[in-house]
Amino acid sequence: MAPSFPLHLLQEPYSFTNLALLAFLSILLYFLFDYLFFSKNSNHPPSPPKLPIIGNLHQLGYLPHQSLRSLSLKHGPLMLLQIGRIPTLVVSSPEMAEQVMKTQDHIFSNRPTIKMMDKMCYGQKNITFAPYGEYWRQTKKAITLHILSNKKVQSLQPIRVDEVTLLLRNISASSSSVNLSEMVTDMTKNIVSRAILGKYLANDKRRNDEFHYALNKGMELIGEFRVEDFFPSLAWLRQFTRSNDHVNEIFRIIDDLSSAVIDDHVARDKAEKLDFVDVLLSLQDDPTADIAFTRDEIKAIFNDMIAAGTDTSYITIEWAMAELVHKPEAMKKVQEEVRGIAGNKSMVEQYDTNEMYYLKAVVKEVLRLHPPAPLLLPRESMEDTKILGYNVPKKCRVVVNAWAIGRHPDYWKTPEEFQPERFLNSSMDYKGHDFQFIPFGAGRRICPGMAFAIATIELVLANLLNRFEWKLPGELRGEDLNMDEAPGLTIRRKESLVLVAKPRPSDDNTSTT
Repeated sequence: MAPSFPLHLLQEPYSFTNLALLAFLSILLYFLFDYLFFSKNSNHPPSPPKLPIIGNLHQLGYLPHQSLRSLSLKHGPLMLLQIGRIPTLVVSSPEMAEQVMKTQDHIFSNRPTIKMMDKMCYGQKNITFAPYGEYWRQTKKAITLHILSNKKVQSLQPIRVDEVTLLLRNISASSSSVNLSEMVTDMTKNIVSRAILGKYLANDKRRNDEFHYALNKGMELIGEFRVEDFFPSLAWLRQFTRSNDHVNEIFRIIDDLSSAVIDDHVARDKAEKLDFVDVLLSLQDDPTADIAFTRDEIKAIFNDMIAAGTDTSYITIEWAMAELVHKPEAMKKVQEEVRGIAGNKSMVEQYDTNEMYYLKAVVKEVLRLHPPAPLLLPRESMEDTKILGYNVPKKCRVVVNAWAIGRHPDYWKTPEEFQPERFLNSSMDYKGHDFQFIPFGAGRRICPGMAFAIATIELVLANLLNRFEWKLPGELRGEDLNMDEAPGLTIRRKESLVLVAKPRPSDDNTSTT
């Protein structure tokens, strides 16, 4: 969402004279801060020219990951920006990413405090933004063991099969073009919700939609520009805006529905307690457990997992289908592979995808070009340090531009082109060891949900490509497809992907399962 500052919402009782005085003092503090900060850190990384008060804020642009790459081409792969009052280190090369996420990972594993995240996540008690420390370690351990381990991901296969089957049936029933973006979004949110919440919401579409709507709005609010996050001394301005009313209403919806989820799980027969929320609740009564989560902590954890798990999967599937329609030769290759392995099966099974090497290359290429979180999630230095001789102060915010790194011309031939072949016969992977390819991050803060997301993405794509022929509506050709990105914390397509799906010709595997 584009940054905006609602000055028109300023109102009495503050007089114009008082506001003018406060503005003057803010300017004075700005120059004082610059003098103290830059005199102490004279050997700071290269910085683009900045404006008074706002620093480099105006240079973030509509799509910050693209704007920051342009700046890095002029000022280097390690830049120090001043975003409002917040010193921000921008990393745009594999070497610098390795410094931050491997060599000095112990220094850069913290998360900054963001007011809206603090509000929406019960004091940043979710795994994504929890401060680095014992709580984060125990939470990650519980999540990895009980929902995101390879064994657990495999055990959730029946849920994925159910939802993919329903998706295929709905596409087959459509007599015209389908909004694949909407359909895939609904399917992924159902998979993630069922995996985490079990049967709750599974048969209540209205409540399920309301829950996901509130979570999505909460994520949008977290991604909005808020004065206090970049100008802490101006946090008092918040009392003059009406935006807090909207924030409180969204949080109330999330909290009410989250409380209902927990109440339902507590009231159920113990024999039914099989899902992740049940696991978190059981730790409260387990004397051998390393941590007993509070009610609010449980809410923060499962809401975080639902929001993050849904976004990663559906965004990647959507971009994959868009790129394949955009490049028909790649579509032909991957369909030949999928259909050759699936044979006459009406449903591609998860183990079938193990042999689909071109499909896996397609997924990797999509993650290279369209990492779901292009700037990854911000980190924060926990102490003063140096990178390549440059001073980096404590509490400096760090942004790793995974989007720019995935298109770095020194590491990728024709980096702007969609070419899955580059990953064939290559050992390069997204698991955090190859720093030129880090769509899920790396180091201690690497995304723990990789296996869960990839299992869903590969199964869905294999079945969509096996069962249907895909093209744009009317006379549109692949090159006519709009491939623009929408702004936000994650890289969604600017336009929904609307396609025509025709049953696979010349065989009998078009029947629904």
